[in-house]
Amino acid sequence: MMMDNGVITNNYEYGDGYMEQEEEWEREGLLDPAWEKQQKKTFTAWCNSHLRKAGTGIENIDEDFRNGLKLMLLLEVISGETLPKPDRGKMRFHKIANVNKALDFIASKGVKLVSIGAEEIVDGNLKMTLGMIWTIILRFAIQDISVEEMTAKEGLLLWCQRKTAPYKNVNVQNFHLSFKDGLAFCALIHRHRPDLIDYSKLSKDNPLENLNTAFDVAEKYLDIPRMLDPDDLINTPKPDERAIMTYVSCYYHAFQGAQQAETAANRICKVLKVNQENERLMEEYERLASDLLDWIRRTMPWLNSRQTDNSLAGCQKKLEDYRTYRRKHKPPRVEQKAKLETNFNTLQTKLRLSNRPAYMPTEGKMVSDISQAWKGLEIAEKAFEEWLLSEMMRLERLEYLAQKFKHKADIHEDWTRGKEEMLQSQDFRQCKLNDIKALKKKHEAFESDLAAHQDRVEQIAAIAQELNTLEYHEVGAVNARCQRICAQWDRLGALTQRRRQALDDAARVLEQVDLLHLEFAKRAAPFNNWLDGTREDLVDMFIVHTIEEISGLMDAHARFKATLGEADKEYQAIVNLVHQVESIVKQHQIPGGLENPYTTLTAHELNRKWSDVRQLVPQRDGTLAAELRKQQNNEALRRQFAEKANAVGPWIERQMDAVTAIGMGLQGSLEDQLHRLKEYEAGVYAYKPHIEELERIHQAVQEGMIFENRYSQYTMETLRVGWEQLLTSINRTINEVENQILTRDSKGITQEQLTEFRSSFNHFDKNRTGRLAPEELKSCLVSVGYSIGKDRQGELDFQRILAVVDPNNTGYVSFDAFLDFMTRESTDTDTAEQVIDSFRILAGDKPYITAEELRRELPPDQAEYCVARMPPYRGPGAPPAALDYMAFSTALYGETDL
Repeated sequence: MMMDNGVITNNYEYGDGYMEQEEEWEREGLLDPAWEKQQKKTFTAWCNSHLRKAGTGIENIDEDFRNGLKLMLLLEVISGETLPKPDRGKMRFHKIANVNKALDFIASKGVKLVSIGAEEIVDGNLKMTLGMIWTIILRFAIQDISVEEMTAKEGLLLWCQRKTAPYKNVNVQNFHLSFKDGLAFCALIHRHRPDLIDYSKLSKDNPLENLNTAFDVAEKYLDIPRMLDPDDLINTPKPDERAIMTYVSCYYHAFQGAQQAETAANRICKVLKVNQENERLMEEYERLASDLLDWIRRTMPWLNSRQTDNSLAGCQKKLEDYRTYRRKHKPPRVEQKAKLETNFNTLQTKLRLSNRPAYMPTEGKMVSDISQAWKGLEIAEKAFEEWLLSEMMRLERLEYLAQKFKHKADIHEDWTRGKEEMLQSQDFRQCKLNDIKALKKKHEAFESDLAAHQDRVEQIAAIAQELNTLEYHEVGAVNARCQRICAQWDRLGALTQRRRQALDDAARVLEQVDLLHLEFAKRAAPFNNWLDGTREDLVDMFIVHTIEEISGLMDAHARFKATLGEADKEYQAIVNLVHQVESIVKQHQIPGGLENPYTTLTAHELNRKWSDVRQLVPQRDGTLAAELRKQQNNEALRRQFAEKANAVGPWIERQMDAVTAIGMGLQGSLEDQLHRLKEYEAGVYAYKPHIEELERIHQAVQEGMIFENRYSQYTMETLRVGWEQLLTSINRTINEVENQILTRDSKGITQEQLTEFRSSFNHFDKNRTGRLAPEELKSCLVSVGYSIGKDRQGELDFQRILAVVDPNNTGYVSFDAFLDFMTRESTDTDTAEQVIDSFRILAGDKPYITAEELRRELPPDQAEYCVARMPPYRGPGAPPAALDYMAFSTALYGETDL
C-alpha cells in the first residue's frame, strides 16, 4: 500500500491480503465506512449481471451466497466451465463443502486466497464475502485487461486516460475522485457510441445529472446494470475505487468487442486492398500479353509469305514495306514487351511480399511463351529480309538473262531468215559447171557459217534453261521461242546435208571455180561472224557488284581494243579481194561475174558492220566508266557504314557488360546500382541518334544493291538485335534492383545483410547467369549459415526449400527468390488464419457471416467485393443468405479454390 497525493494505490493482485489491507487502512484512518456500502451495492449488481444469464439473482450478498449454490453457479457462468456437483443438503457442513468447492475452483485459476475461509462465508461475514467477490472480479473481469504490458489496474486506468483524453473537463488520474462528476463515464460512452450522448450539453457543475445520464444510457443501450449510486458518489469524499473499478471494467468489456471488430475490419480492408491491386495487375498482364501475342500472330503470316509478282518493282515495294514495319510498327511492341516483363516481375514480388501464391498466367501467356513467340518473330524477320534480298538478286538476274535471250534470239532468227528456202532451192539444176562449182563452194561457206552459229544456238538454249531454273514469269514464251529455234536448227542441219549431197553429185559434172570469190567467202565469213560477235559483246549488258569486277571488264575491253589493228588489216585484205574481183569482171566483162557464188556477204555489208563496231567501242568505254563511278560510290558507302558500325557495335557490347556487372550486385548499394542503371538508361537513349544515322546509311547501302561489306563484321541486323537486347537488359535489371529494394525495405533487412546475400549468391554463380542450380543453391545456403544436414532429413528439408524458391520446377533459382527465402520466415505477414479470425470476430463467433454484417463493418467497395466472391455457407443451421468466410480467406492465399 502507498500514499500518492492522498490517493491510496495498490496493484490488487487477486485480492491477496484483502482483510489485512482493510485493517491497515482502518488503523491509519484511511478507511471510509461508506466504502463497504458502495462495494456491497456494486458487487451485488455485478453478480446479478452474470447470474441473470442463468435465470436467477441475489438480493443480499452476505446471505444469498452462504449455502454456496449461487456462488458455484456464478463461477460457472463467468468462467464457462462446469464445477463439481454441489451438495443439496441444508446442513452447515453441506454449505461449507459447497463454498470450499467454489474456493478450490478459484484457487485452481492461480488465485492465492489469504484470510478468506468457507466458514466466514457460511456465517455471513460481509467483509469476507466482499473480499471473495472482489477476488472473483479481479480474476475474471479485470485480470485479462492488458495495455502495453501493464498490470490490470494500471492498464484499465491507461485505457480510460486514452479514451477520455480529447474531452474537456475530464482528467482521469485514479478510480475515485476522477469519476465523481460523471463526465468521465459520459466521455467513455460518447467515445465509443457518440449517438447515445450529446457530450457538448454536459456540464461539470451538474454531477448528479451527468452520473444519472451515464448510468441510464449504459443500462438501456449497453446492457450494463446500475452498480453505483449517484448520491453515494457525490456525497462520499473519496468513493470506493474497487466499486468504480468493477463498474468501469464493465465499460471496457462492453466496448472491447467494437474495438476488436474495428481491428478485424482494418485487417480485412488491408488484405482486400492488396488482393484487389494484385488482381488489377493480373488483368493488365493478361490484356497486354493477349494484345502482344495477337499482334505477333497477325504479323507472322506476312513475314512467312514468300509470294511476289516476280517483278523487281514489286520486290522493292515489299522491301520498303518491311522497312516501314521495322521503323514504325515494331518499336512500340518492343516497349510493350519490356513493360509486360516489368509488370510480371513486380506482380510476383508483391505476391511474395504479401504471402500470396505466385501468379500463373493463363495457358499460352507465360513470360516464356511470349519470349518464345518473340524469338520466332525475330527469326521470321531475319529470314524474310534475307529472302527479299536474294529475291531481288534473282529477279535482277532474270531481267538481265531475258534481255540477253531476246537479243541473241533476234540475231539468230535474223541470220536464219530465208536459209531453209535457200537450202531447199533447186537452182543448181539450171546452172553450168562453173555455177555448180560456185554453188558447191557457196554451200561449203554456208556450212562453215552454220558451224560458227552452233555456239550461239547453244548459248540461247543455256539461257533458256537458266530462265526455267530461276522460274522466270514469262518462261512459257521463252521456251516456245527456244523450241522453235532448236527445231529450225535441226532442220537446217538436215537440209544442209541433203543439199551438200546434191551439189557433190552435180560437181562431178561441173568443175569451175572462181578462186577470188572462194577466197572472199572463206575470209569474209569468219570475219563477218567476228563482227557479229563483237557487236553483240559491245552491246552486251553486264552486272557487277565490286570495283574488282568492273576493273576486270575494263581490262578485257582494253585487250579487245588492242586487237582492232589486226582486225583492220583483215578488213582491208577482204576489201582488196572484192576490188580484185571488180577489176577482173570489169576487165573481162564476165556476165554475172560480180555475184559471188560462194557467199551472200558483200563488201558493203562488211563495211557497214565494221563501221558499227568502230562506233560501239567509244560507247562501250562510256558505259564502263559510268559503272566504275557507280562502284566507287558503293565502295564509299561500304566504308561509311563500316566506320559507323565498328564504333556502334563495341559501344553496345561495352554497355551490355557494364549493365551485367551492375546486375550482379558488385557495385555499391542497391540505390547506387539503381542510380547507375538510370544513368546508363539515359545514356543509351541519348545514343539512339547514332543508330538512326546507321539506319539511314544502311538504307542507302541497300538501295545501291550492296550485299556484302568486307570492312566490318557487323551487319545492321546484328546491331538492331544488340540494341534491342541492351534496352531489354537495362529495363529488366532496373526492375530487379527495384524489386530488391522493395524486398529489403518491406522485410526490414539491412544493407549489410543484402550485400552478404548478394556476395554469397555471386560466389556460387560461376557462369554469371544470375541464377543457381540446386547444388549451387545448397552450397550458397550453407555459406550464409543455413544448416542443411547430409542425412535423409536434410535432403527432405532441401527439397522443401526448392519447392519454395522454384515453385515452377525450372531447375534454377533467381536472386529474387533466394533473397525472398532468406527473409520471409522471420517477417510478420498476414495469413489465412489471421483473416479467418478477423472474419469470425465480425460474425460474432458464428461459422458464417451475412452480407448485412459485411456492409455494416467494412467500407462499401470492399464489402461488395466480399459479397460477390464469398461462396454460400453449407453448414447446418445457417440462414439462406449465409456466406462462407473460411473458404474465401483460404482462397485469398491460394490454399483452396473459390
